[in-house]
Amino acid sequence: MSTKGNSAARAILFDFGGTLDDDGLHWPLRFHIAYREAGGEVAFREFESLFKSVDKDLAELPKIRTMGQRAAIAATTALLIERLPDGDRVNVVRIIDTLHHAVLATIARNRPMLERLAERYRLGVVSNFTGNLEPCLTELGIRPLFRSLADSALVGVAKPDPRIFHVVLKELKVDAAHTWMVGDNPDADIRPAHALGMRTIWLAPDSRPMPPGLMPTRRVARLTDIESYLD
Repeated sequence: MSTKGNSAARAILFDFGGTLDDDGLHWPLRFHIAYREAGGEVAFREFESLFKSVDKDLAELPKIRTMGQRAAIAATTALLIERLPDGDRVNVVRIIDTLHHAVLATIARNRPMLERLAERYRLGVVSNFTGNLEPCLTELGIRPLFRSLADSALVGVAKPDPRIFHVVLKELKVDAAHTWMVGDNPDADIRPAHALGMRTIWLAPDSRPMPPGLMPTRRVARLTDIESYLD
């Protein structure tokens, strides 16, 4: 389905991790950078493989659905440390503090823009998450800005499945042709949203090459740049 470029947008959907809380850097890389700064020595390729197993286990923790942002970072770090060969030699508190402070700084920068957008558009979040998207947004102070949330662990389907987008579109009472999707993941955010008929904004560092066949409506390096492209 092609986008109706001349129709005014009424809603904006956002990914969370790597979009609202960072300018396109994925969590495995962010954790790896903090881990190396805290004394870790495992190379990224091996670290990334371990991180994927941790992400799955995180969603199964008994108290995950009540965890805010800092608690989730701490729980992820604890699971990682158990798997890393040098986990007993790294500064765990430094990893947690580094990642949490970075998220707080990014949210503080993005909040004024989100507040402005919330006055003009219906905002929603569509995220492949671990069941605690709402407590994270609440802890970060931005939950009231979003009229609808779709957390994959709670919805039962994950991006790029179009059903998770439809959950939010239905709650916002808007169709895809009047909606923007903003995200950092080409395959989970941009391609499926485009296929549904949304306009899309791909958030990625300038150094990241454009994936073959990707056709975002816009590309930005900082989330705060999106305002100049919206209706």
